Amino acid sequence: MLQRLIDDVKESTGSALQLTSLAAAAAIALFITIAFLCAAAFVYVLQHYGPVEACLSGAGVFLIVTLIAIAVYTARKREMRRRAEKAAKAAKSAAASMFADPALIATGLQIVRAVGVKRLIPILVVGGLAFGLMASRGAASSGEAEEE
Repeated sequence: MLQRLIDDVKESTGSALQLTSLAAAAAIALFITIAFLCAAAFVYVLQHYGPVEACLSGAGVFLIVTLIAIAVYTARKREMRRRAEKAAKAAKSAAASMFADPALIATGLQIVRAVGVKRLIPILVVGGLAFGLMASRGAASSGEAEEE
């Protein structure tokens, strides 16, 4: 059980590292391509219109790219905030409905009485750890599903 969990972590870490290095290589190649395209456009404008116009046109292009990046960033940040608020509301309503159930509370008290508080603490710690691992795994798989 534990070995399988360790193997899963190793496999996911290895694939994430491979994807990250591939994305970095693609980003470097894209940066070099854009640099050469900008240089070619600058030389073209320089030959036809002069140095001042070439510099101003280059600055204008990069200003437009920057404004587009800022707009995408703010829209993405707003969407992430909206998703976080929805998730928080859903978690609050789920927790409220769960703790409002008298049968669940009575069952929990019976378990505490039967097991004992001193023995229950390590069980709760291990259960919390397992729940955290499951939640992080579920969030990672849902994030991968959204990217596709």
